[in-house]
Amino acid sequence: MLICSDRVSRPNTPLPEQSPTLKTIDFSRSVLTFRHDSTKRPSRTASHKPRFSLNNARIAIECRCRVTHLPTGETQSFVLGASCKTERIGVERDIWTEPNGDFAPIFSDDRFLLLKTFARAGIEVDLFSPDGEVRKQPDRQTGTIADFFDNVRIDLVEREGTELSTPEQIVQATLSNRILVARTEIAAQDYSAQIDHPVKTMNANERDMIYQTDTGPLLLPDLSGDPETMIERLELAFAAFNCPEWTEFVVRVPTPVRGDVSVYHYSHPVRFDATNRIIDMS
Repeated sequence: MLICSDRVSRPNTPLPEQSPTLKTIDFSRSVLTFRHDSTKRPSRTASHKPRFSLNNARIAIECRCRVTHLPTGETQSFVLGASCKTERIGVERDIWTEPNGDFAPIFSDDRFLLLKTFARAGIEVDLFSPDGEVRKQPDRQTGTIADFFDNVRIDLVEREGTELSTPEQIVQATLSNRILVARTEIAAQDYSAQIDHPVKTMNANERDMIYQTDTGPLLLPDLSGDPETMIERLELAFAAFNCPEWTEFVVRVPTPVRGDVSVYHYSHPVRFDATNRIIDMS
């Protein structure tokens, strides 16, 4: 049963005009597209022989993470594509591969990380090889875009939004069904990171003016080590915060379930001092 109440603010309720604006990602219109063309380059990421020589996979973007190496000022940008499933393209039946896995792509300007989650951690599936040589595909596959793909496009749509400065504004925007984006900035050692992601779940309490995000997956960088290996150290996480000063993440890691069997699960909590912002994109 759907119950509507006039006590809840209606959508598109205007927010205070004095609120500052901030440019961020319009995730509803941002996508990445990777292209395989076996007439130019054999696929090195498929577990089976593709039926067709060409495929463009367009995937919604879930998160953008910018990491700056403070000593050099070098900034790397990473995007996370929405999770999908391992599949055969254009077949008449038996679309889903066995074993089937969740598939989450991550791209920078020149590198990629493909995460595959199977029934347990550590499963490696056969990698299709045109020369017939038996190879295995790891559940974390990384490399350079130029060596593995015909083309990768990252189409990020940026536009101005209204930064919500108080709990009252955030609660009002939540209950008015505004489109919200979160920006979390963290720092450690020689790095700073800015994580932008859509707020898919928001808790709101208009009596006590309490809000709390609970949303993901997003990209959580490991702010240690060399900049050259940053993409290899990215992890998936969910984030929650209810104030501007800190964020708690729960990270996807191999999690023991019985004996020597582990599964990938969001089970490792970490907490960062942070600067959090909520941006109204409506």
